[in-house]
Amino acid sequence: MNVGIIGCGAIANIIVSNINTEKTNISVTHFFDNALERAENLAQLVGGVAVLDIEDMIDNVDLILECASPDSVRQYAPKIISEGTDMIIMSIGALLDVEFHNELLKLAKENNVTIHIPSGAVVGLDGIKAVADGKIDEVSLVTRKSPKSLGKQIDEVEVLFEGKASDAVKKFPVNINVAATISLAVKRDIDVKIIVDPNVDRNVHEVTIKGDFGEFKTITMNHPCSANPKTSMLAAFSAIKLLKNLNENILVGT
Repeated sequence: MNVGIIGCGAIANIIVSNINTEKTNISVTHFFDNALERAENLAQLVGGVAVLDIEDMIDNVDLILECASPDSVRQYAPKIISEGTDMIIMSIGALLDVEFHNELLKLAKENNVTIHIPSGAVVGLDGIKAVADGKIDEVSLVTRKSPKSLGKQIDEVEVLFEGKASDAVKKFPVNINVAATISLAVKRDIDVKIIVDPNVDRNVHEVTIKGDFGEFKTITMNHPCSANPKTSMLAAFSAIKLLKNLNENILVGT
């Protein structure tokens, strides 16, 4: 399977460095980035091709993995899906725009395309999906990050945001994909609190769900990527696992 990547930053570098083509039958072959040099540098690592036009990627790959930004999803996903190419979308916040979400869903059905969404920087998504069709009374996410990961210079704990996920992803489009992923999994606009905390050096996500099934809570404490503190290593690893799953004959989990 040939894969193209949109967005050649920290996540793309981790993915390319950890995909073993011989074992997985996955080849990352085409790269696109608004900064052409970044695409060229990454392509050079694997003998791939940096493209200037997204169309040149669509024509040569089986699947396109987006790891750029919500704006990139809005700009390129409709074209990619309309041409019948499957996608992995990592900038999940774009899909909390109901009108845009419905547009992509319609295009995917019309063109027999699958849009994959990795679990990202949070654990427990299998459990969240398992209870989503039952009666859920509460779903909340509390995210705690260092000032560096949020681009802030703060020396005390501060609540930066408290509200719904759909508003959180607008205010923090590259920091809070976890909120969007959980919202899509439970099919509701979840409650979100974002805290900047100079006492933490990891990205911490605490998810609480209560319903007729009972109650569970997960806490994920992610090491940020050294190349980009806004990105958790787990997010990249979840995309790698999703890619590998596409070639697996036995899958564990929902």
